[in-house]
Amino acid sequence: MNMLELSKITYDEKKSFEFFLKRKDLHCPKCKSKEYYIKNRNRVMCKKCRSLYRPLKNELFSLLRISYSQWLSIIKLFELSVSCRKAATEIKVSYKTAMKAYDILRKSIFKKLTKNDSELKGELELDESYFGGKRKGNRGRGAKNKTIVFGILERNGIVHINIVKDVTAESLINETVKKVRRGSIVYTDKWKGYDSLMFCGYKHLSVDHKYKFKRGKVYINGIEGFWSFAKERLIKFHGVSKEKFIYYLKEQEWRYNNRFKNLFDILLNYC
Repeated sequence: MNMLELSKITYDEKKSFEFFLKRKDLHCPKCKSKEYYIKNRNRVMCKKCRSLYRPLKNELFSLLRISYSQWLSIIKLFELSVSCRKAATEIKVSYKTAMKAYDILRKSIFKKLTKNDSELKGELELDESYFGGKRKGNRGRGAKNKTIVFGILERNGIVHINIVKDVTAESLINETVKKVRRGSIVYTDKWKGYDSLMFCGYKHLSVDHKYKFKRGKVYINGIEGFWSFAKERLIKFHGVSKEKFIYYLKEQEWRYNNRFKNLFDILLNYC
């Protein structure tokens, strides 16, 4: 849905409320009828038993006191990666309110991703990256006071990322075993933490970046491309708190995996 189509709905609060209702499988809490009339104050009346009820009171919308028209606009602006400050101005709410709405959307994305327990398989690229502002000292492995993120990219598929405490063999193997199907082919660089993969049921092939970045099908350019994608987007926030970082990080995973899909519709289904 483009902004013009959206504006035809959001100019009228009743239309916005009805828009959300049509996406839900509603039924009367008393008689279970699915027929209803739309009333005022975000309520509907059952056509059968005449009961009044609020069908969306337990949805994400209830976590913030803004209108359904504003929620629709927030979801669209979030999809378009509009800054929180600009979104607040666009929908005429405080910056604090817009930030809370964005946080709610990020947490709903995080919740959906953490529920996904499907395995990755086939040919996969494994790598870690360090996130944080520019600091003096070592870069890459050995950098201090940065957040270490481990990534697994399924070629011609999706990426999965998670924060890890270190890059020891134990940490990297545990993350791999939890997500990657045994028998898969895994590509890495020459970091010693990956040496045990061959003993865990994987075919492990590596490339030494000191000499070349690609050796036939052995490369990790795909996952490195994701790191660039994520860092380019995260740098625009000019710093994210440690508590919220995982939500911003998983948002990048979600955006990357759904980059050819309609993000607006996906977000609506989360609400």
